Amino acid sequence: MSTTVKKASHPPYKIASIPGDGIGPEVISAGITVLKKLASVLGTFDLQFDHFDWSSDYYKKHGRYIPEGGLDEIKKYDAIFFGSVGAPDVPDHISLWSLRLALVQPLQHYANVRPTRILRGITPPLTSVAHHPSSLDWVIIRENTEGEYAGQGGRTHLGQPWEIATEVAIFTRHGVERIMRFAFEVARGRKGKLCVVTKSNAQRSGLVLWDEVAREVGEREFPDVEWERMLVDAMTTRMVLQPESLDTIVATNLHADVLSDLAAALAGSIGIAPTSNLDPTRERPSLFEPIHGSAFEIVGKGVANPVGTFWTGAEMLRWLGEEKAAEGLMQCVENVLERGVRTRDLGGNAGTEEVTKEVCGEIERLLGHSERNRGREALESGEY
Repeated sequence: MSTTVKKASHPPYKIASIPGDGIGPEVISAGITVLKKLASVLGTFDLQFDHFDWSSDYYKKHGRYIPEGGLDEIKKYDAIFFGSVGAPDVPDHISLWSLRLALVQPLQHYANVRPTRILRGITPPLTSVAHHPSSLDWVIIRENTEGEYAGQGGRTHLGQPWEIATEVAIFTRHGVERIMRFAFEVARGRKGKLCVVTKSNAQRSGLVLWDEVAREVGEREFPDVEWERMLVDAMTTRMVLQPESLDTIVATNLHADVLSDLAAALAGSIGIAPTSNLDPTRERPSLFEPIHGSAFEIVGKGVANPVGTFWTGAEMLRWLGEEKAAEGLMQCVENVLERGVRTRDLGGNAGTEEVTKEVCGEIERLLGHSERNRGREALESGEY
């Protein structure tokens, strides 16, 4: 008996694809291939990808990364799938501030969420974690719109011996309250444990406010969540030596930026790490990106690890409400890794295309089989 799986009845999710620079186009292409395969096999949702060529090449031609009216256009989408930004012949502060931060800040993506765990099939560098993979399972929440990356400061007396450069970290009660509230809510939904990272012993204004607001929010709104405060330097050693003692972590823009890269390395490779830049109000589209950067040293070699992009795609689906699809995708990715299909950064010899092909095949084998069974059951029950 042939079966037909019910197709999605709602309009497709509109996704703005911004591959950007370096390996961004390679991994975003791989991610879109896998997400389209997933949508096709499951038949429960559809995805429409529209591509934007905003990149360093665009900047070199037009003198800007985002064209006039571009931000208003992006706001029409359900989500943004972002590759990377940065090129050897464009200063990093120009590329970052002109594209990624030019999206994240005005779109109020104040919650940057970076999950870290040991995927099946990956051997992490820490022996203790390799023996007990479940001991490293974290979510690092990064305040994403102010703090050390607020963009405040400047330079005077350029070229003189008395030249001055200032970089002012901005902490507002509003900004700290909303990220703390978000972090406590995430912690409540996990193990009920939150670690607030700080450096208030040295940064005696902004991070003292950070600590005070954390305490106020925790005591007032989340008495059921166990929380603690830890200095960022001590946090680095704890992540390495006592990973099992951590669960949900919240830190400032700069501190979480650094700690999340360390977390990715401890989990096996920066090439597997996803990021969600969220507007928790859902008034504006959120932006999803792998954290590995443009990696120009491997551009065009076909060796970029697409797993971080696949995981990022899964997090995007979760945010859109497609939880089962996200779980299914990650199961397929881990099955492929467990079979030994891994890129060089994970100790394997597979290329981007091979990993992508294998994941697509696993989606068809694992999820297609499940959908066919459900379709058959639906036919027999008279649902169709």
